Amino acid sequence: MNFLEERIVKDGVVKPGNVLKVDSFLNHQMDVKLFDKMGEEFAKRFEKKKINKILTIEASGIGIASVVALHFDVPVVFAKKTQSINLDGDMYTASVESFTHKNINNVIVSKKFLTKDDHVLIIDDFLANGCALMGLIQIVNAAHATVEGIGIAIEKGFQSGGHIIRNLGYQLESLAIIDSMDDVTGEIKFKDPNETM
Repeated sequence: MNFLEERIVKDGVVKPGNVLKVDSFLNHQMDVKLFDKMGEEFAKRFEKKKINKILTIEASGIGIASVVALHFDVPVVFAKKTQSINLDGDMYTASVESFTHKNINNVIVSKKFLTKDDHVLIIDDFLANGCALMGLIQIVNAAHATVEGIGIAIEKGFQSGGHIIRNLGYQLESLAIIDSMDDVTGEIKFKDPNETM
């Protein structure tokens, strides 16, 4: 069991509807030392890639992406879920359905922060059905930039997202892949990292 799996077992809470609550260390209160280990691990897994930008989606991905960016010494761009008065100029947009919030957001990235010269590592906290990732990939493609890889903290391996993304040919690296969760017993089982996805 790796460091993230151990933390999920220790502090994660399984809720009905295949929801894993990790707000005590990942997506509400943030354990920055844990994020640093995650950044170090992503830096190893993508060390052969020419990455000059990290892309994520607000809000839960920002903390992780920021620490990962320190390990690559590159900036972070995050797709915003709301248009605001300080956003100006042309935008890339994509529609994204949230598994957790059960809604659809139009996410936006300013064209000045993503160009054809960018080699992008997409980072996010969770992967369930893959809608958020597909939206971010769509934005990178619209910019004629290159997706060099995708790093996920926790993947729900029993949902379709990881399978869809890997079938598209992207290097997808998830630090913890959950095989099953039981909201009655609270038991969480992880996929063997050596198992073929």
